Amino acid sequence: MSRPALRRATSTAVTALVALGLATSPAGAAAAGAPGVGDPYFPLAGNGGYDVGQYDLRIRYEPSTRAFDGTAVLRARATQDLSRFNLDLRGFAVRSVRVDGRPARFDRDRQELRVRPRGGLERGERFTVVVEYDGTTGRPTDSGGALYGWVSTPDGAFVANEPEGASTWYPVNDTPTDKATYRFRVTVPEGTTAVANGQLVSQRTRGGWTTWVWEARDPMASYLSTASVGDYDLTIARTAQGLPVIDAVDRDLGDDAAEGTRRTAEMIDLFTGLFGPYPFEAYGAIVDDDEDAGYALETQTRPIYSGPPSESTVAHELSHQWFGNSVSPEQWDDLWLNEGFATYAEWLWAEHTGGPTPAEQFDELYAEPATSSLWAPAVADPGAETLFSRSVYDKAAMTLQALRERIGERAFWRLVRTWYRDHRDANASTADFTRLAERVSGRQLDGFFRTWLYGTGKPTDW
Repeated sequence: MSRPALRRATSTAVTALVALGLATSPAGAAAAGAPGVGDPYFPLAGNGGYDVGQYDLRIRYEPSTRAFDGTAVLRARATQDLSRFNLDLRGFAVRSVRVDGRPARFDRDRQELRVRPRGGLERGERFTVVVEYDGTTGRPTDSGGALYGWVSTPDGAFVANEPEGASTWYPVNDTPTDKATYRFRVTVPEGTTAVANGQLVSQRTRGGWTTWVWEARDPMASYLSTASVGDYDLTIARTAQGLPVIDAVDRDLGDDAAEGTRRTAEMIDLFTGLFGPYPFEAYGAIVDDDEDAGYALETQTRPIYSGPPSESTVAHELSHQWFGNSVSPEQWDDLWLNEGFATYAEWLWAEHTGGPTPAEQFDELYAEPATSSLWAPAVADPGAETLFSRSVYDKAAMTLQALRERIGERAFWRLVRTWYRDHRDANASTADFTRLAERVSGRQLDGFFRTWLYGTGKPTDW
């Protein structure tokens, strides 16, 4: 995510027993899946007991009335013997739930849709869930008042989910650790465009409605999914290496709206050389005119911008495809591994285009006084309410530059490329990163990381 979206998070106060849904059943007995994965910041986001392999989302949306009809098909595998499992879903009326074609009992508890399949499910069993739901969409906000999730706009919807807003528009296991592939079938009034992740499979117009089908075949965390709707002009091009670049730009923004994306192919080449191969089968951008949102998000393969982006913002969101999207956080206090790398990539792009070097960017920031907001909260544990603080972006990028100077050029770039290679399409934590840094560099770095990642003051000795 790119600032000015220094926004938001909410923390649900629950005990560890409730958050983890600890079962007291005898070994081998079927039990309810946990109502959350126990993330320290969002303990009720995500669910236990199963792993989703694919989402097939079928949506019909009328922007003028905000009427939303959805059918979500989830193909999953049980990771324990299950008597019941939960899905995250906020709002909407749930009309029916079927598991493997059979009606299942269900009830609601705040964001939890609790499903009881007939006969339960055995560990390792693959099963299909179909949820039919409908309602009227709105403009959901987080605890800080920032728009996120499915945000209705006059001409469609601005859809950006970080950190746990996917549940505002489909039933989901809303945790970064349960990546899945996606298929989107979005039906909107003729003349309106629906844009999602991955590649455009088809579009068909009948009876005044157009169905857009998009398929994302690379594993994706739910917070990175989108199905944005608007008056977009769609363009499809390819890089010299053959990568499809699909852009959707709001018609109201004019010819200069996509100026910031003009050098995308060059950026991909630069970051591929530094980080490793581009992770996914496509790329592109969604450029909207929703000034109320006021931020950009690295939705996988197709970042969404609430207005015309700058080159540095495009570089930021592009680099997230490696760091954040392919290598995703294990839990939300690891967010600096997303935002620190993306901010550092802005610095690398600036140097590439004749601007200041990362070392010069570091020095400029380091000159800020000890009272600056740059130095706190802690990079690797900012807290739920201050998850998107400046330190998670700028001080995190400074941490990478300080590490580069500490371990040397060769070890630093080996670390970056190994980090991406070893955790591609998976999740990783701060502890994973610090261990790898020590292994690659051959140095003991406890003091360094204690100062830069967990300290809350201006570093003076590292």
